[in-house]
Amino acid sequence: MSTPHNSAEAGAFAKTVLMPGDPLRSRYVAEHFLKDAELVNNVRGVQGYTGYFEGARVSVMASGMGMPSIAIYSHELFSQYGVENIIRIGSAGALMENIRLRDLVIGMGACTNSRFAHTFSLPGDFAPIADYGLLSCAVKLASGEGFRFHVGNLLSSDTFYNDEEGLPKEQTAAEKWRKMGVLAIEMEAAALYMNAARLRKHALAICTVSDHILTGEASSPIERQESYDEMIRLALLVAKEEAEKK
Repeated sequence: MSTPHNSAEAGAFAKTVLMPGDPLRSRYVAEHFLKDAELVNNVRGVQGYTGYFEGARVSVMASGMGMPSIAIYSHELFSQYGVENIIRIGSAGALMENIRLRDLVIGMGACTNSRFAHTFSLPGDFAPIADYGLLSCAVKLASGEGFRFHVGNLLSSDTFYNDEEGLPKEQTAAEKWRKMGVLAIEMEAAALYMNAARLRKHALAICTVSDHILTGEASSPIERQESYDEMIRLALLVAKEEAEKK
């Protein structure tokens, strides 16, 4: 059953997998939120666990950083392990004035500066969007929990560093995406959404704002790893609802 990047046995993953970028966040979710969690994959240190959240069987596995990395892991989970839903739980940099540090951003769509879509040889541009069922469920549950959240477009960027130092603000890529209403920048959602579309599966990205592009505010690395409990709980509640449909 194993793949080049996953040593789990057949049936080791639940139908819904939470996917943080950081393997340590994967372990944090397993240790703090799941009951009877078992390590099912640790190839390259990309930890995957399966356990129970409020009686619902749920898995969590890291994706690594960037679209190529999440593309590999999500493709194998969808195509080889029978996973139906992947919910990305990650960090993002806010672009809008009304978004605060630690707010949640639920990605209705994912713009990108990547050429990942070209691998599908489409005769035009593809618009990566979330699964509506997962999206509407997350919005309902976030409202019920009283979380502060925003719904809209993410930017999945292939670059973290660039040559824009010294440019006027209005000439920066971040400002141009902000003018188009993009809420926040991250690095994985678009590839996840495209893989889900191609394989007829379901995907959603829920991000916690770790830093603010406009104000310069930022969370520490340890805060990014261990303090995003609202995002984690929201994703687990969505996973629970999905499990209860069966």
